[in-house]
Amino acid sequence: MMKRFLIALVVLMLAGPVVAQSGPLRLTITDGVIEPLPFAVPSFEPENAEAAQVAADITRLVALDLSGTGLFREIPASAFISAHSSFAQTVAYPDWRAINAQAMISGAVTVSGNQLIVKFRLYDVFSGTEMGGGLQFAGTVDGWRRMAHKVADAAYRRITGEGGYFDSRIVFVSESGPKDNRQKRLAIMDFDGANMQFLTDSSALVLAPRFSPTGDRVLYTSFASGSPRINVLDVTSVGTRQLQTADGEMAFSPRFSRDGTQVIYSLANGGNTDIYRGDIASGASTRLTSAPSIETAPSLSPDGSQIVFESDRSGTQQMYIMSANGGDARRISFGDGRYATPVWSPRGDLIAFTKQNAGRFHIGVMRTDGSEERLLTSSFLDEGPTWSPNGRVIMFMRETQGAGGTSSLYSVDVSGRNLKPVPLPNGASDPSWGPLQP
Repeated sequence: MMKRFLIALVVLMLAGPVVAQSGPLRLTITDGVIEPLPFAVPSFEPENAEAAQVAADITRLVALDLSGTGLFREIPASAFISAHSSFAQTVAYPDWRAINAQAMISGAVTVSGNQLIVKFRLYDVFSGTEMGGGLQFAGTVDGWRRMAHKVADAAYRRITGEGGYFDSRIVFVSESGPKDNRQKRLAIMDFDGANMQFLTDSSALVLAPRFSPTGDRVLYTSFASGSPRINVLDVTSVGTRQLQTADGEMAFSPRFSRDGTQVIYSLANGGNTDIYRGDIASGASTRLTSAPSIETAPSLSPDGSQIVFESDRSGTQQMYIMSANGGDARRISFGDGRYATPVWSPRGDLIAFTKQNAGRFHIGVMRTDGSEERLLTSSFLDEGPTWSPNGRVIMFMRETQGAGGTSSLYSVDVSGRNLKPVPLPNGASDPSWGPLQP
């Protein structure tokens, strides 16, 4: 079933065949890109006069979400033969086949005061069937972008078999001012750069924000006390509290445990830097490494059983994996250059990293055993990768060269294709991609 979808959505990721299953479409996306899947999105029907503008806005954003992945190609409305103007209208499949649309999305929008209802259906044009049942989302007019992202996520999921990532947010460091006097504030935005809001002021240096697994809290490093300390910020209330460390200790590079009750982080004390695990509620901590070297940037595997981290125990920055309870570590990076900021994929199969070699910086990925290393980017300075919730896209910071150099956020598909900047009004660094919103 849906063989044309299978052919059109083959995307470079891992070695192996594309697999189709009976029943609902499920794809294992592998190998090289053939051609983005052509899709059509007729204007969503406004079911009352108040919904006209919102319906138009939602239609455009759904199309932008899907085409922005590089996996889909929107067919312009000027090419349409049929005018699919009603949500209840029967689909004239031959007319959509004639313009080579392989998928068609139909929708309707109702507005009542500040209440918004969005309905949508997805059709497989070539087989002449609806893919799954119709869906309905309810929200507020102010939150119309979220409704559009939810529609796009549902369409993406039904066609690819992967989870979506459009209805998600990213916390990052917003930067302003000259390179030698940058003002840095924590900020949060939608995955596409929209709805940016500041979470802190610029009175203290802030670094490395990291979302909790549920997206309700953020860990970050603050220099408000003069030395690095780890703070926990509640995203809704924007209230913060500091995790306890002893005098003379410097704590940084934090990440939440998978259940959100603990934090793994680096702690520098007496000239040595090791990785610790701490309980957020009680403040109790456990030392996980004890090598006479610098261990930092820990990241947990999706099942919480292992930690990947960077260390210079071999003489240069390299990546290692150990049990989440500490103990012996095995090195996984063996290419030329230095490796840093490892981050485990949500799928558990890959680790993203920053690599410096021959005067260039790269964002790359490798298997968890260190095999199949692939570099996805190359520039004067690329660093700090973070994964989309479905493990398909990586966001990172890129900085330009020179005294007037600026930092900005970019995203790239895990295949190394579809590199593009994230539109933001100011400079940006240290992104952390949160989960899909509830």
